[in-house]
Amino acid sequence: MLKKRVLPIYLGFKFSFSYFTIFPISFKVTDNLLATNVLAFMLFFLPFVGITLGLGTVIIFGYLEHLKWYGALISALLYMIFYGFLHTEAIIDVADAIYAKHSGKDAYMIIKEPTIGAMGLLYSVAMLLLKVAGVVFLLLHNYLIEFIAIVTISRLSLLMLFKVHTFRSSFATQLKEALTLPYVILAFLLYTLLGTLLLSHFILLLLAGLLLALIISFTIKNRIGFINGDVLGATLEGVEILLFIGVAL
Repeated sequence: MLKKRVLPIYLGFKFSFSYFTIFPISFKVTDNLLATNVLAFMLFFLPFVGITLGLGTVIIFGYLEHLKWYGALISALLYMIFYGFLHTEAIIDVADAIYAKHSGKDAYMIIKEPTIGAMGLLYSVAMLLLKVAGVVFLLLHNYLIEFIAIVTISRLSLLMLFKVHTFRSSFATQLKEALTLPYVILAFLLYTLLGTLLLSHFILLLLAGLLLALIISFTIKNRIGFINGDVLGATLEGVEILLFIGVAL
């Protein structure tokens, strides 16, 4: 009985790292990763993925700190490599969809195409530079806890967006249906408590991150007419970049 209750938590934990990072995670053929409770725990552990990536980046920088800006640059790039540039790739698709919409094309068809356009490439490079510069700045100026807090908040904000938006994506809709309100409340309570213990102004950063996530996601929705996983990924990147700038200022 206990094993049946713990198994979805365990699978959700593994699935979260498997889906949102490049860490090698294996599953059994019999593992049902699309079970509702497994998907719910997959999203529940998404902010913990942020904590793990952020902490790993800080530890790596600790070993490379003697290299100064070069060590910070390596650490910043490794942070993005660890999650496989998954959310950065979303910026390309969203930018292409927005400019396709301006040209009267079907934004949804464009966002699903495997190829990328010139505007998508340019925007992704610009966002990459802004993000890497932000991480380098925080690391070099010893805003290490703030960095971990931001990469956690950006992912925590996605849980809110799953409850706010209706998706034009079967998998995102399935995730939304699995992520019932108790999971969201528990996640916010747990991660907010942990964040507040580590950083006195965590709640201020959290509120700013949630507001930015709403503004960015609704702005993109108004531009292309729908929300899908790419929009969520682009929103996450936008929240992190703007919070990096905010802390730097």
